[in-house]
Amino acid sequence: MADAIAFDLATELITKLSSRALSQIGLWWNLKHDIDDLERTVYTIKDVLLDAVEKSVTNDLVKVWVEQVTDALYDADDLLDDFSTEALRKDLMSGNKLTKEVRLFFSSSNQFAYSPKMGRKIKAIKARLASIGSKAQMFGLVNRDCPVETSFMTKKRQQMHSFVCEDEIIGRDYDKVALLELVLGFQSEENLYIIPIVGFGGLGKTTLARLVYNDEMVKHYFDLMMWVCVSDVFDVKAIVKTIIECVTYKPLDQNLGMDQLQKQLRDKIDGKKYLLVLDDVWNEDVQQWLSLKHLLMGGARGSKIILTTRSMKVAKITSNCLPYVLKGLSDDDAWSLFKKIAFKEGYADSTNSAFVEMGKKILENCARVPLAIKTIGGMLSFKGTLIEWQSLLDRQLSRISLRENEILDSLGLSYNHLPSHLKLCFAYCRLYPKDHLIDVQTLVQFWIAQGFVKQSNPSQSLYEIGFGYFQDLVERSFFQEVGERYSGEGLTCKMHDLMHDLAIFVAKTNSVVVDSNFSAGEVGGKCRHISVNPSLIPLIKGKWLRTLLHFPNKREESQHMSDETWDSIISNCIHLRVLKLDNLDINKVPRSIHKLKHLRYLDLSNNPKLKILPKGICKIQNLQALKLDWCSQLKELPKKIENLVNLTHITCEQCHSLTHMPRGIGMLTSLQTLSGFVVDKDGSHGGADLSELSGLNNLRGQLRIKNLGSVKNAKEIFRAANLKEKQHLRSLVLVWSGDSDDDDKSLEDLQPHPNLESLLVIGWRGDAKFPSWISLLTNLVNISIWGPSKFKHLPSFAQLPCLQHLFVLDLIELEYMDNNNPNGRQGDLESFFPFLKRLHIQNCPNMKGWWRKRPIDDDNEDDTT
Repeated sequence: MADAIAFDLATELITKLSSRALSQIGLWWNLKHDIDDLERTVYTIKDVLLDAVEKSVTNDLVKVWVEQVTDALYDADDLLDDFSTEALRKDLMSGNKLTKEVRLFFSSSNQFAYSPKMGRKIKAIKARLASIGSKAQMFGLVNRDCPVETSFMTKKRQQMHSFVCEDEIIGRDYDKVALLELVLGFQSEENLYIIPIVGFGGLGKTTLARLVYNDEMVKHYFDLMMWVCVSDVFDVKAIVKTIIECVTYKPLDQNLGMDQLQKQLRDKIDGKKYLLVLDDVWNEDVQQWLSLKHLLMGGARGSKIILTTRSMKVAKITSNCLPYVLKGLSDDDAWSLFKKIAFKEGYADSTNSAFVEMGKKILENCARVPLAIKTIGGMLSFKGTLIEWQSLLDRQLSRISLRENEILDSLGLSYNHLPSHLKLCFAYCRLYPKDHLIDVQTLVQFWIAQGFVKQSNPSQSLYEIGFGYFQDLVERSFFQEVGERYSGEGLTCKMHDLMHDLAIFVAKTNSVVVDSNFSAGEVGGKCRHISVNPSLIPLIKGKWLRTLLHFPNKREESQHMSDETWDSIISNCIHLRVLKLDNLDINKVPRSIHKLKHLRYLDLSNNPKLKILPKGICKIQNLQALKLDWCSQLKELPKKIENLVNLTHITCEQCHSLTHMPRGIGMLTSLQTLSGFVVDKDGSHGGADLSELSGLNNLRGQLRIKNLGSVKNAKEIFRAANLKEKQHLRSLVLVWSGDSDDDDKSLEDLQPHPNLESLLVIGWRGDAKFPSWISLLTNLVNISIWGPSKFKHLPSFAQLPCLQHLFVLDLIELEYMDNNNPNGRQGDLESFFPFLKRLHIQNCPNMKGWWRKRPIDDDNEDDTT
């Protein structure tokens, strides 16, 4: 990953060094000459980095040089972040309001405060980089302005042909039948129908295409059959030339122009029903694809193109039909293929139960991927002793094979085609355990905290851009099993085992997993990101670490660590950007937490003994995400929270003991997540009132407001909360609580934005009309009202048709409601709510005439009393 890290760091540094804010500071502090020199030096190094990475494959001295550059660029980045943080801290102490640009770097009001210290450090890093950069000439490095192949990719993918021996293929019978049905059975209204086969490298997309291409029924069905291996470069002229040669069986004159070629192509396919296989397509440029497609439209109706690709994006731009997503082999087929290859040469005995048992253990490393099974089976086929098989198993065979054979070539191609920012994001995922269910929102927040996500479009939030990165990786098959953890609780995904191995390989020593005392001692200066067994955290001495993660094993009991231990850890890891301390049985966060001034992400979730947070947290002005979910005894958030000017996410789900929100929280106008807002019940805690929500109009996801029954001057305060301007909110939970009568607290004054998709009202005891704004929520999917409630005017379909406008509803929940509506008539749910999947009405004895009961869902019948 050296190319991605170094190149990305250099690009980011140049952006910072050339900024208007830093230029102004250079003038104030008489450092402009040094800053300009540093910028030129970084530019010079960046120009030759790509060439250096390619040459480092075969030249160890160049490899060391790239590592030195990377370390120096990391230190320069830390230095600029250090200065910007100190400037921000000084400005906040003086009470000044910063512009966004200056906040990121330095403050005009403190222009002389750090001049000598800053000058020394700038000069030192400039000299260090200049010294390293001067060595570039020794290695003959040249300027490059486009990416090169990564260090493990020294050869192109082998050109594939159309022939296949069907007897050699195991486990693709079902896939072949499914593809034949599309090729032979489906009739499109258009002359040309395109069938994409999608999956990551090694699954057998080309093999499946060959099986279909060589089928006898297919050969008789089509007038013409052509096979083109497209691979890296989508050259329309070259593709057209190859298609013509497939038809004529003759090589074409190399000097033919595009106009001559397209005329020949149209002449060859005109009026003929053809099958064309475009194997291994990477092109994501719509215009290039359309320029080829237009030339291929002249065939007869029923013509088909089978297109194999690793990218879902390619599938989407080339075809309107659903792609055929290829999966791994079944367990039985995987074993059949492994047994056929591993025992082929007769060195090992296939009837020996010991070989069979060990073979099945080895097969687990192959993750049901045909290429891995063939490669590993081939390695074992010449080894005839259990000791040799055990040796390969002990050495984690799949990773060895990644380094030594064509599995790496195959999967590495996908990595090679990624832009540098996606390479960084993918390699970072090596910190997750294999088969781990990855929370997508958290992963994107990690990327943002590390600076991998670049905001080129100011109208998009960093999270929206980062989520776009995730979607790009999904479309390229780097993630799989994308779905919701629970209904409405966000996306999760997994990495295929072989993709995980690839991430380990490309991350190298930059990111490591620490799972033993030995590996804990190996964390060195080049390591920037670690995932560690919780019990080994005290052994970590990584001064330059930017990430400290752990993934608790539920079978292991958490170990309590003393304040002194935590102070030592923090003192040793002052450059952290991401710190994950959830599920560690913490009852007190050490005061020294304020030393982590570079920190962007802090997770303290699932520490039920944690009651208070230290004031020092509010000194971490770079903090972007603070996670406190399931800290059930936490009583309050720290005062002066308004100092966390970069905070975008505060999560406090299931923090039942929170008594109030701190005053000043309304000043955090960058907040995108505020999962809960607790109203101070009696005002004794001096907490924020609901009006502090007024300016927080960037809030996204769900907002739960508690203790609404305790609000004084409700009409004024409810309206001051300004819920109707929060256009990005998708879910709103209104919790009233308490025994007071809420007749004076009208839902009418809590009108949300029309974009709202889910509304839950809990415990409202007011005797008022259903709010009129409910009819404006045309995107509302779920509506739930949980008692005790005294609704007496819930609209019948006949009298007040406001609910009828919510035709997209798929969930209605009503509990403990005393609805006396004698004039109501039965409603036809099917016509009013065509998308309704679940109706739940419980303990509402006076509502029996409100609906006409019908079977909405066999598994989710309405629950009525």
